[in-house]
Amino acid sequence: MFGFLLALLIIDGALMSVVVLLQAGKGGGLAAMGGASAGTDSLIGGRQAATLLTKSTWVTGGLFLLLAVVLSVLSSRAQQRPQSVLRDLQQDAPAAAAPRPIQIPGTQPAQQGGQPAGGAPATGGTQAPAGGAQQQAPAQSGPGGR
Repeated sequence: MFGFLLALLIIDGALMSVVVLLQAGKGGGLAAMGGASAGTDSLIGGRQAATLLTKSTWVTGGLFLLLAVVLSVLSSRAQQRPQSVLRDLQQDAPAAAAPRPIQIPGTQPAQQGGQPAGGAPATGGTQAPAGGAQQQAPAQSGPGGR
């Protein structure tokens, strides 16, 4: 229906252009308002007989306006609710691999299999706390400390 009305609008616009160009000039208009015509007929606008071309201009102009309004209303109605483009991209994207653990400077990376970074098996002794962080004694400041 939209395509049919659009085609009708284009045909009506072409027909209206032809009808307007076929009309004979009246000798009035903006040029006559500047003093080119001394008669009061041009200012008041004498009534002239309506010709077939004048009537067809009014009909095609009114039809053009009506079709333009109807098409604008039809095109503004949404056929479906608008959706986010980003949502479509998220659905199409492949599943991402598991993120790598964050490496904090000054610590050893977490080892798989329970072996330390050197590759040698763990042998008793003291082990670093969970997460590989090193423990430090809290700094004490005296009365004159900074």
